[in-house]
Amino acid sequence: MSRFRYAANSLFLVWFKETMTFLSVKGLSAKYNTSKGPVYAVDDVDFQLEDGESLGIAGESACGKSTLGLSLIRMLSGGKTSGHIEFDGESLLEMKESDFDENYRWKKISMIFQGAMNSLDPVFTINEQFVEILKQHNFEGDIKKMISDAIHSVSLDEPVLKKYPHELSGGMKQRVVIAMALLLRPKFVIADEPTTALDVLIQAQIVNLLKDLKKDGMSFMLITHDLALLSEIADKIGIMYGGHMVEFGSSYEIYKNPKHPYTQGLLEAIPTLKGGAPKYIKGIPPSLLDPPTQCRFIDRCPLVFDKCKKVPPKFKTKTGYVRCWLYEDEK
Repeated sequence: MSRFRYAANSLFLVWFKETMTFLSVKGLSAKYNTSKGPVYAVDDVDFQLEDGESLGIAGESACGKSTLGLSLIRMLSGGKTSGHIEFDGESLLEMKESDFDENYRWKKISMIFQGAMNSLDPVFTINEQFVEILKQHNFEGDIKKMISDAIHSVSLDEPVLKKYPHELSGGMKQRVVIAMALLLRPKFVIADEPTTALDVLIQAQIVNLLKDLKKDGMSFMLITHDLALLSEIADKIGIMYGGHMVEFGSSYEIYKNPKHPYTQGLLEAIPTLKGGAPKYIKGIPPSLLDPPTQCRFIDRCPLVFDKCKKVPPKFKTKTGYVRCWLYEDEK
């Protein structure tokens, strides 16, 4: 083999390795059973991530963001998930619960839960809570080193381990919770509103921490209301509305050329140093107890027309898709 051909093949192998899909989600749906009937919180969601990529999920409250995260880690209490989730070539939803718990949950996929600071047990020290996680997952290595590495990875010192949660600041508790999610060194971390209820300085510290972890090769799914925050971390963005992912694509495409009227409305609502006052989207999202059999944004959309009375499919865009009839002719 010539040197040129060898070099070309080597470059191809490097490219292939760097762009290999590790997470593929197709037709993912999730519903909760309630006394008033089923709530269709996530409906027919598709997306995929390559090794090292991070995904941002944005949208209003009760649009299905957290349910999407819980579905990926199979922790949807009182609900049912359907569709297809493939992680490193394995189908997660078809896997036995015992196999998923033993080989995937917290080891390959972990989650920083919404309001996670309140999840720390007030009667146990931080160290005792770390030890409990490792015992729960049958860890047989050096427990002390594992905990020490996790604490240092979030820029905390070991004296923190001897303290109780009430002795820590809000930022320190959030870092501890992040360290717990990183404890078994997962490949993919779902972060549900990790900066909520923190002051601006602590938010910046948490964002910088996530950036550093991303540089080290960790992939995130960052769930937030804050599109400005996603611009700093996410490689790809999914916009959720009424249980649908109404737009999915690269961060560049979402910010520079948003297609769905809802995405455009969210971006126009962000205050800027230059320009006029931010706009807001009138109205409220639809009830997911009885999802409309039409575009779910129809009652709030400024560009509505007759075709919107039907549920739009996914129309392909340059880096993803959009669920809007305005782009039917571009498919």
